Amino acid sequence: MNLIHIQRRQFLKISGLSTLSLLMGGCGTPAFEDIVGQLSQPLNHQVGELIFNPQKPVPEFSLNEIQPEALIVNTFRYTPIIDLEKYRLVVDGEVNNPLSFSMAEIQALPLTSMIIRHVCVEGWAAIVQWGGISLKEIIALAEPKANVQFAYFKSADGYYESWDIASVLHPQTLLAYQKNGEPLPVDHGAPLRLASPIKLGYKQSKWVTKISLVSNLSPFKGYWEDQGYEWFAGL
Repeated sequence: MNLIHIQRRQFLKISGLSTLSLLMGGCGTPAFEDIVGQLSQPLNHQVGELIFNPQKPVPEFSLNEIQPEALIVNTFRYTPIIDLEKYRLVVDGEVNNPLSFSMAEIQALPLTSMIIRHVCVEGWAAIVQWGGISLKEIIALAEPKANVQFAYFKSADGYYESWDIASVLHPQTLLAYQKNGEPLPVDHGAPLRLASPIKLGYKQSKWVTKISLVSNLSPFKGYWEDQGYEWFAGL
C-alpha cells in the first residue's frame, strides 16, 4: 500500500465521505438509490480526481519479484464457459465508431506488458505480470464523443463495473489476456480481464464482454459499489 493510497484513505476518513458513501450505498430502495447517486457520486468522483494523476505511470516491479501463487481467485457467481470462436468484445455507447472484436483481432493489436501489484480490498496483494492491449487504444478506435466521462464494463458472469474515463485512459490500464507470460487462465478472467495498478481488485472485472462509454452514470454503478463499496477505489 503506497503513500498516496494512505493519504487518500486518511483524507476520506477525515472528510467523512467514505462513511457517507458506505451508509448511502446500502440504503436499499431503487428510488432512494437514484437520489443517493446524484448526491454521493459527484463527491466521490471529485475527491478521487484531486489525488489521481491520470497520466503518471505507477512504478513497476522486476521479473524476479513476481509472486506466481499469490493472486487469489475470487469468483462473483460462477466461472462462465466462453466459446472463443463466438466471443466478441463489444464497445458501444456514446461513440462514433461502435466496435466488435474477436480475440484474434484483439491479439493482433500491439501487446503491452507490465509487472504491477494487484491489491484486494480484503487486505492481500500480489505482484503479477499482465499482458494485453492498452485500453486507451481500444477507446481511441471507438472514437468516443466529447461528453464521455465514464465507462461501464459488462462481464460474462453478470458482474458489472463502471470507471471514470481518466482511469480508463491511464497508460497502465489493460485488457489483459496473459498472466505471468502465459495465456490468461479462465479462473483469472480469460479471455479478457481488466488489469491496472491504479484501482482496487474489485474494479478489475474478469471475463469482459462489453464496454459502454457514457456521459452519465446510472443508479447502478458496480456490483460491490451498489452494496456500499467506494466507487472510485483508487490506489
